[in-house]
Order: sequence, then structure tokens, then C-alpha cells
Amino acid sequence: MNTPTAWQNGRWLPARQAASPNFSARSPDETVSLVVLHNISLPPFEYGSPAVEQLFTNQIKPDDNPFFSVIAHLQVSSHFLITRQGEAVQFVSCDDMAYHAGISSFAGREKCNAFSIGIELEGCDFEPFTEMQYQTLHTLLDELCRQYPIQAVTGHQDIAPDRKTDPGHFFDWQRLIEAGFPVEREHQAV
Repeated sequence: MNTPTAWQNGRWLPARQAASPNFSARSPDETVSLVVLHNISLPPFEYGSPAVEQLFTNQIKPDDNPFFSVIAHLQVSSHFLITRQGEAVQFVSCDDMAYHAGISSFAGREKCNAFSIGIELEGCDFEPFTEMQYQTLHTLLDELCRQYPIQAVTGHQDIAPDRKTDPGHFFDWQRLIEAGFPVEREHQAV
């Protein structure tokens, strides 16, 4: 008996799909081995707006919020967004390189976009994430670890410590460790 796959062409089928143009093909000899966790809220510290999806699909309207005029020119994306309600949205195939990490380094390797999958959690550095987000994240990480040879899960703050602070102090890393995920944090705050 064949079990239906949850993946097709690098896309996790349970996620709502919203295609971003902000990606490149991965090098054919590159192995996806890292998951990078982020947080995002647009406008800053507000949840539930369509602005994150609009940013990642190059449809954000600069006049909708003063902050949007500052970021409207960016061509960024992550592979996934997990909303406060636990909905997973996928923007880029995991077989391709999303533009989520920027200038970054992990285990001595530069340019983490080349070998990582980016997951944005709707939130900020200053408050906890929701139980629904952790449940979806757990399911997604489990699926990613089955589909790809993931060797580590880390935070944006760990691969770009001079520029980034996400997913922030409120993210429960211990929860991922206890679930058996390969958490590896190089530059964590003491």
C-alpha cells in the first residue's frame, strides 16, 4: 500500500501556497542541511495583516503604512510563514533558495541561504509565540527532517548575530530540544 506523500517538488502540501518571485535555484550539488527560524510582524508588533505575505510576494503597498515605504523595495522571502493561528504558508519550494538569511554564517559556512530553509514565525522579540505556532512548527520540522538531511535548527540571531535578534528571547528552544530536533546555536546569548 502506497502512502501519499506530503511533498511535491519541494512544496509541503499541507501549507497554503503563495508563490514568491524572490528566490534562486539551488546549486545542483548543494545539500539542504539547516533550518533557520525567524520572526516577523508587519506593521511592526501587529499581527494578522496581509502585509507579510504582500512583502514576500512583492505586493506590499508603500502608502499603506509609513514603515512599508521603507521596506517596499526589498526582494525577500522565506520558505514558510507560520501565523499566530498556526497556519503554514509556503512561498518558495524547499528545493530552491529563498532570500531569508542575508549576510550569514553557520558552522564556518557563509551565505546560509544556499543550504538552508527559512521559517518565519509571526511575532516579535518581545512576546511569546502561540501554542498553535509551536504545534505547526513541530509538524513542519518533523516533515522537513524526513524529507531533507537536516543537521541543525538554529535562529537568525545565531547566523547573523551582529545584525539580527530573531526569533528572540521568548522563543522556546528547549521545547524543540525535548522533541528531539537537532538544535544548534552558535551565538546564543548567555
